[in-house]
Amino acid sequence: MDANEILDLPYVDTHTSIVAAAPDAVWRALGETVNQPWFHVVTAIPGKELSVAGSHPFSTYALIFRLEEAGADRTWVRAETRAEFPGPAGRLYRLLVIGTGGHALVVRRMLTTVGKRAAKGRGELRDQPERRRRR
Repeated sequence: MDANEILDLPYVDTHTSIVAAAPDAVWRALGETVNQPWFHVVTAIPGKELSVAGSHPFSTYALIFRLEEAGADRTWVRAETRAEFPGPAGRLYRLLVIGTGGHALVVRRMLTTVGKRAAKGRGELRDQPERRRRR
């Protein structure tokens, strides 16, 4: 699947979050979070956009993450989902995944995880104990 094929998938929803970290820290955290066997990277514009896609018998889906600065050490993250659910089994799967709110819960949890990882990465150097000087 390429970037144009992602945009051909029907729109499902968008979830947003403001993360208390700079875009490059958020980018790294996002990469760690979506590094899953059911996703493959379609587009990657460091610090700006990451698109991942996947498929199984009931669905072909993609998540497009867009990052924008939202002030000093703050990043606006938008997660747009696009998917198709072919045939009767696909319609049932959509009902179970999208209709129950399960998908929204998973995407919000992903955004929370990205925020925690980005904030932790941002503070790692600052939180290190001072090194003692050798005499």
